[in-house]
Amino acid sequence: MSRIGKKPIALPSNVTLSYDNNIVTVKGPKGTLTQTIDPDISVEVQDGQIQVSRPTEQKRHKALHGLYRSLVNNMVTGVSTGFKVDLEVIGVGYKASVTNNVLELNLGYSHNVFVAIPPEIKVTAVTEKGQNPKVSLEGLDKQLIGDVAAKIRSLRKVEPYKGKGIRFVGEQVRRKAGKSSSKK
Repeated sequence: MSRIGKKPIALPSNVTLSYDNNIVTVKGPKGTLTQTIDPDISVEVQDGQIQVSRPTEQKRHKALHGLYRSLVNNMVTGVSTGFKVDLEVIGVGYKASVTNNVLELNLGYSHNVFVAIPPEIKVTAVTEKGQNPKVSLEGLDKQLIGDVAAKIRSLRKVEPYKGKGIRFVGEQVRRKAGKSSSKK
């Protein structure tokens, strides 16, 4: 099993953590996040570090130990620095624009696609001349940003022949060779 749960989490000076009734609340300069935690797992703050511990060596407790340690770590990172995900829209005539937290995408369909973005996430769309449109998602909650990015990406997945579609910036796409002409 993973030993992630045993690693302590560094608590920045401008972030506070409170744990009561199986609810962890993390407050920082960017906002506040809460997470419900399994009653078997305990969270303690000692000397500016957060320690997540489990009661036994059962497989279930080991799995929950690593899970909740990662969730608390993401909460601390989110309220102190935040998370950002960049998407790239690649294709001839593909466009992206934002109005009132609604993302409008032109992805080669007969109609434009509108995606309502939750108010916790700040979304921007930038189109520079000669470049593919880029969509940026910023916020505190890593889980929420990942879900919204996956939803946007699923609207037009990258196809392997020309590489058209929506992808994460820096993502490598495996390309396939097209049809080859037959030799007589």
